[in-house]
Amino acid sequence: MNYCYECGTRLEKRMLENEGLIPFCPHCETFRFPIFSTAVSMIVHNPRKDKILLIQQYGKKTNVLVAGYVNQGESAEETVIREVYEETGLHVISLCFNKSEYFQRSNTLMLNYTCVTDSEDLSRLNTREVDQAQWFSHDDARAAIRPDSLAQKFLLFYLDKLSSPSAVSTETRYPL
Repeated sequence: MNYCYECGTRLEKRMLENEGLIPFCPHCETFRFPIFSTAVSMIVHNPRKDKILLIQQYGKKTNVLVAGYVNQGESAEETVIREVYEETGLHVISLCFNKSEYFQRSNTLMLNYTCVTDSEDLSRLNTREVDQAQWFSHDDARAAIRPDSLAQKFLLFYLDKLSSPSAVSTETRYPL
């Protein structure tokens, strides 16, 4: 962020106690913390947790995770439930946080969750948002996810964590 979002004045970095160098507007005399979008992406499991749902969107023939932006006033967990239902017609019955990462290209903080749905039935797929959806085994999902994507990074982190016998669980479960 180079300019104040209120007045348009060029920002300068100033030291703010306990925060470090923060953009400061000399005209408004106010520190301006970065503004970014927040979105969620989901590793969607079937009820038996032995398959992962990957989707294709916007005419692209690459497999990605279900994802969407957090609406104002909505929690990330509510967004997971809403987006999975909107895009796939599936109901989330449990979810837990996986990993987060800032995605510079769209100035978005991505929060990745794993969730379990009540069904594998894709007959209510929202074809306006999703071109195709398919269930994959864990190994097949690993191979089918779009290479060099944030979706791949989230999925591989999760699958590697699952396959590591010494992994300590840091999951926070959100009962629905």
